[in-house]
Amino acid sequence: MMLLKEVYENAKVVSAKGILITVNEFTDQLPALRPKVLLDVAHAVIRLMDLSVDKIVTEEDKGAPLATAISILTGIPLAMARWYSYSLDEVNDVCVDIRSEYYEGKLYLNGIEPGDKVAIVDDTLSTGGAVISLVNAVRKSGAEVVDVVCAVEKVQNMGCRHVLDKTGITVKTLMKITLMENRVNVLG
Repeated sequence: MMLLKEVYENAKVVSAKGILITVNEFTDQLPALRPKVLLDVAHAVIRLMDLSVDKIVTEEDKGAPLATAISILTGIPLAMARWYSYSLDEVNDVCVDIRSEYYEGKLYLNGIEPGDKVAIVDDTLSTGGAVISLVNAVRKSGAEVVDVVCAVEKVQNMGCRHVLDKTGITVKTLMKITLMENRVNVLG
């Protein structure tokens, strides 16, 4: 976890359409993501995560490297939600709306079967929009969300509260941060 803290203490903060976001090694691969950082975070998530699940779910954006590493380390299959449909007759895409800090549109999930027990894993929890959409997609698939773990929480955006209010699920996070115009403040 010391590596993740170091990454965020050295992160750049930029404004994108009036929203403060970080640009860093872990989420943006700027500079290139060191394997030891990814493994350090993956092992920390695994220690926090309910490992009795059948599948891991993430979205194809910034959570993909972390969820992939966790899948490889645990042997738990991975299903990745995407922003497009495969439009194949034999693929049952579950479609839900998504509205997150920086994206609004549709989210498509496949690979989840009725009765599956699922852990959702993501890199960052900000407003909670992506996690809420993933929970909705899993439930629409007939599966159960057993756990949600995000590596980093931007506490000023109240994502944990939004997810709890909309889904009844408490999100676990490894590290909490706040963003200021020129730096990231790592809490605790």
